[in-house]
Amino acid sequence: MSVTVIVGSQWGDEGKGKIVDILSERFDIVVRYQGGANAGHTVEIGDKKFILHLIPSGILRENVLCVIGNGVVIDPKALLDEISLLEGMGISIKNRLLISHNAHLIMPYHKLLDSISESGSAKIGTTGRGIGPCYIDKYARKGIKIVDLLDKKVLEEKIKQNLEEKNNLLKKVYNQEELDVEEIIKEYQAFDKEIDQYITDVPLFLNTALQEEKSILLEGAQGALLDIDFGTYPYVTSSSPTSGGASIGSGIPPTKITSVTGIVKAYTTRVGLGPFPTELLDEDGEKLRKIGAEFGATTGRPRRCGWYDAFLVNYSRMINGIQRVAITKLDVLSQFDKIKVCVGYEIKGKRLKSFPTNENQLKQITPVYETLNGWNSEISNLTDYNQLPSEAKDYLQFMSLQSGFEISIISLGPKRSQTIEL
Repeated sequence: MSVTVIVGSQWGDEGKGKIVDILSERFDIVVRYQGGANAGHTVEIGDKKFILHLIPSGILRENVLCVIGNGVVIDPKALLDEISLLEGMGISIKNRLLISHNAHLIMPYHKLLDSISESGSAKIGTTGRGIGPCYIDKYARKGIKIVDLLDKKVLEEKIKQNLEEKNNLLKKVYNQEELDVEEIIKEYQAFDKEIDQYITDVPLFLNTALQEEKSILLEGAQGALLDIDFGTYPYVTSSSPTSGGASIGSGIPPTKITSVTGIVKAYTTRVGLGPFPTELLDEDGEKLRKIGAEFGATTGRPRRCGWYDAFLVNYSRMINGIQRVAITKLDVLSQFDKIKVCVGYEIKGKRLKSFPTNENQLKQITPVYETLNGWNSEISNLTDYNQLPSEAKDYLQFMSLQSGFEISIISLGPKRSQTIEL
């Protein structure tokens, strides 16, 4: 029996999709434990590119069973579109996907309120997919869960109660048209018929699987620095991508988790607004974006790019309990003569001892850099660690030393084959 948690160790977009796809070959079950369709996990197999938003990346391995846990908020249209897309690309879903009956549903009013919020002056750079408003209703105890679809009367009552409040807000505050109750009820009842075959009691299923000594991989979305509690608040997501969120979002107790693997990009990126101490607003930043094809898999927005922040990742390692990491996109740095690594933060000349998640402090930070030599040679087709240039090995060792982790996987490109395992 083994239970491994996969965590994005920066601000998301670290390449979790590919790494989960590679590791899932060794597991019986892959579980997505938080977030929603705001995630975008990209996997390239041969000449095919798969972009997954809700279904775990393990679905691309035919012997792996995939689970969407209760911590995920589900957009019905996004889920059905994803199932249809995968089946159209020859990926079998039947008897391979389970969805928690306790997962909350994203409703049309969630997406509308999210887009309205992001059009105002207080925007934080969300994807506009209704994730935040859905989690708000969840914690306000007004949410609608998948299990509510089973009882038409309960569903109608909950939607009517919510729409009374939401329509009042939409009409009187935002000058928007009211949403139709009956239309929404009809839409979600149709959704229930489509997904009924997948619904199950996920905690019972997963804990039974553990008793049968099945191995489980828990897949997070986004990254640790977007965690609602430990991230750079308020520029965070509305759930807990950290390893602690894996138990809450799946029903597997913490005592059953055997290891935590972090996914770390060889440089740093961020989508949306918020502090970013090592951000490069120069030619090097543009070069990283261009070579690394740094555009969001969900929104297509250009990602902000910067040097590797070892101080930030060391904080992430601590709060997640990361033991080993997969380094991704090392190949992107192959065209740089010099590569900088942030090894600490200063504010007004004073070195900080711990990572500050306070927005005002982060705005005042001056990164402390050390500069390493680049290797200026193509590495994307290498298959053995010993083939790497000495400068690339030095860079990896420096990352490991500064952030306190052991490297177990090195990704040198988007394809499965472009991977070195140590």
